[in-house]
Amino acid sequence: MADTAGRRVNRARRRRSVAMAVDATAEAFGGARTGTRHPLVAAVMVLPMAILLTITFGGWEAVVTQASSVAGMLGR
Repeated sequence: MADTAGRRVNRARRRRSVAMAVDATAEAFGGARTGTRHPLVAAVMVLPMAILLTITFGGWEAVVTQASSVAGMLGR
């Protein structure tokens, strides 16, 4: 019969060590945050990187095309 008890103990120790590492990481970055974030705050966090990636990879024309298409569908 296989030694399943030993594997079970090893798995439990591994889970515990991973959980402790996650807790330590959360504490290092100011603790675990709960709750929701306002959509405008999320947009302000994402927009700088989105603009940088758009300029870096030359996707500006695609953004303008999509924006004008949406504006046309809205009737503006």
